[in-house]
Amino acid sequence: MNIEEALREQWLPLRERLQARHLLGADDDSLSLRIPGTGAMWFGTAGDAAPRRTAQSAPVPQQASVHAAVYAARADVGAIAIGGGEYGHCLPDFGGALPQVFDEQARHLGPMGPPTPDEAGIADALAGGGNVLLVQGRVVCLGLTATRLALNAELFEKCAKAYVLAVASGGRVRPLPGLVRFIANRRLHKDERRARQRFAQGLLPEEAKGY
Repeated sequence: MNIEEALREQWLPLRERLQARHLLGADDDSLSLRIPGTGAMWFGTAGDAAPRRTAQSAPVPQQASVHAAVYAARADVGAIAIGGGEYGHCLPDFGGALPQVFDEQARHLGPMGPPTPDEAGIADALAGGGNVLLVQGRVVCLGLTATRLALNAELFEKCAKAYVLAVASGGRVRPLPGLVRFIANRRLHKDERRARQRFAQGLLPEEAKGY
């Protein structure tokens, strides 16, 4: 089985995992996997039985346009989910960007850029190397691989829950110390650099190991 076929086989189990955790469910929620070396992706909505091969340069259907814009902006990204859970959906009411308050969040999600109303702002919002953003008020979660995407989506919902509940109850939320964020983000950026190199070679990124 070649890389393209293997990715197609990954799509449905990934969608089912996200749905089981209530991170993908609405009819217009969607999921994609970049196909290395092709300029294409496997794309489908939450209700699709299987993904369709979609060109990144001329994405069809319209829901795929955000996915294409993310892949164009970030050559390290291998998987994208647009959906989010109960607390991720609340984030637009609390500023639209989650500060880095947890070690694991800083290591794997990185800095969250400002929310953007359309595809035009995606490149700027992702310039810091973060793996989550809000587009049109919807959670867009990224991963270097399908497995990392699932873990990132679950991690973001957990962090969003803690943040939303704290802020809603009047609590004060303190970001991690600057040095801790710097070290964790540097490790994330190293993973992203390696992923860019792998995709440029027509290969899938290796899974990150350890913290």
